[in-house]
Amino acid sequence: MKADIHPNYHFIKVVMTDGTEYMTRSTYGKDGDTMNLDIDPKTHPAWTGGSQQLMDRGGRLSRFNSKFSGISFKK
Repeated sequence: MKADIHPNYHFIKVVMTDGTEYMTRSTYGKDGDTMNLDIDPKTHPAWTGGSQQLMDRGGRLSRFNSKFSGISFKK
């Protein structure tokens, strides 16, 4: 292997938005640095489901629902 082509892989501390922290290995910063997260899986709507609703005004969703409204998969 070639020397001096790989990044420095070391331990850092990751601090979540709620204050919890854990140690992991990364190429971020220097050995012992702290990474403070602004977004994490405990708070971001992409992981929590969020409260977003589909807004459809006669577009694709309405056409799909009207086209397949008679199909039933009941047993």
